Amino acid sequence: MRAADAIVQSLTDHGVERFYCVPGESYLTLLDALHGSDVQTIICRHESGAGFMAVSEAKLTGRTAVCAVSRGPGATNASIAVHVAQQDAAPLVLFIGQVARDELARGAFQEVDYTQFFGSMCKAVFEVIDPAKLGETLSRAFHIASSGVPGPVAISLPEDILELEANAAPLPYPVVHHRHSRADIEQIQALIGLSERPVILAGAVLRGAGSASLARFAEAQRIPVGTTWKNQDVFDNASALYAGHIGFGIPASFRTLLSKADLVIAAGTRLGDVASLNYQFPKAPQPEQPLIHIYPDSAPIGAVFRPTIGLAADPAAVFDDLSRDARVANSARESWISEVNGFIRNFQIHTPASFGDGVDFGSVVTALEKAAPADAIITTDAGNMSTWVHRHWRMTPRNTLLGAIAGAMGYGVPAAVAAQLAAPERMAICFVGDGGVLMTGQELATALQFGAKPKIVISDNGSYGTIRTHQERQYPGRISGTRLSNPDFTAWAASFGARAFTISSANEVTERVEEALSYDGAAVIHVKSSLKAISAYVAMPDI
Repeated sequence: MRAADAIVQSLTDHGVERFYCVPGESYLTLLDALHGSDVQTIICRHESGAGFMAVSEAKLTGRTAVCAVSRGPGATNASIAVHVAQQDAAPLVLFIGQVARDELARGAFQEVDYTQFFGSMCKAVFEVIDPAKLGETLSRAFHIASSGVPGPVAISLPEDILELEANAAPLPYPVVHHRHSRADIEQIQALIGLSERPVILAGAVLRGAGSASLARFAEAQRIPVGTTWKNQDVFDNASALYAGHIGFGIPASFRTLLSKADLVIAAGTRLGDVASLNYQFPKAPQPEQPLIHIYPDSAPIGAVFRPTIGLAADPAAVFDDLSRDARVANSARESWISEVNGFIRNFQIHTPASFGDGVDFGSVVTALEKAAPADAIITTDAGNMSTWVHRHWRMTPRNTLLGAIAGAMGYGVPAAVAAQLAAPERMAICFVGDGGVLMTGQELATALQFGAKPKIVISDNGSYGTIRTHQERQYPGRISGTRLSNPDFTAWAASFGARAFTISSANEVTERVEEALSYDGAAVIHVKSSLKAISAYVAMPDI
């Protein structure tokens, strides 16, 4: 068979259902091989959008997703999604059309050395020179992307090999899992037994099936659970053990509460600057609280913090063993649980406010939470508008949150499109700002072309709000580089064939939200939101 046909066969063998791409002449033979196959080709409008869609599907399903781009500009446009896949622990295989083999290292048209370009972002980068090794390379790529800490793998395909004869790929390799011992469990249990105010920091690696293991462990051992940045859905926000969403912008009172913990169990997180509140929780490098750090890769363990126990293992498997030893918590532990959850319950309440320059976006978020299906998929772009989601939307195990931990603008709309393609029976609701929507909002055309029906909620406040927040804090009153002149997003949405709903005042919120969610098709809710209400944590006059 042709090398291109071997690739398609490998995709099928690995359970790939969709092939996200922007077409390029460097992989025409692969596009031909996809014709009539069981793998659906999703034609996107920009390589970053295609990459974001693949990352979104990988995060939603837990399975490796694929994206294909052409050489040079196509690959560099897709690099933002590769970075997100690496930061967000999402299994991704990126196929890149490359110049022909006899042109390599000659500076040919659009040639890039992908080993160098993607080397620091990918778990592995392959350039297939010998078609006889293509099958082996494909199986290794999928194996690496999904094993240990999931992440991206890039495969460069010189265009002339795609027509050559190649062997079929071997059957998929089994995923490798890190193991722990009984002694590890006993050590961890001993520390938990000494603790009166423990807290779990739960990260991205616990997404999917791992969230059930987390819930069983937390309940069995009676330990509050805080979720790390953009991973709010790994634990039931309605649980009496919920300890809040820990990330950018949380107020000093929340930080003070967390600092009372006498044991921190960081699981499924690299424990980077955001999860650790700029390395202050626990305090680096020598934590003031005992620290248990569980992660499938040993590299982040001890890289910044000195853990009391550092364990390179699957955190879900560790929690499964620990959950078999249910404990009756003492009064001090139960008092700690009540203190933490009581604070969070009050913190989640949204009090509507009136602003003269636009709509309180928090009121829109709370109206959507009330009206949305219980199993809604929530996607968020980068920006302050997501803070209302993280603070006020009480997610349960039936929800899925898809947001870029890496903080990439432009993720929200493509993520919602892919979520609807991968799970058409569920509603996908995207929260995006006026900055992010004009980066990749054109993927609304992809949604309409393939029958996806996302609900896109645009916070239009005429500003790059997150940067404006920092600007007002450091250089008050000196606005530079953050004002936006926007199109009419209502007309913009309609031009794609989506139904547009505009919210210009507080008394329109409930009616417009219900109309948009009941509409059987792609919809855009254009919120003319207040700039004064710049985030869920602070209003402009208070910055």
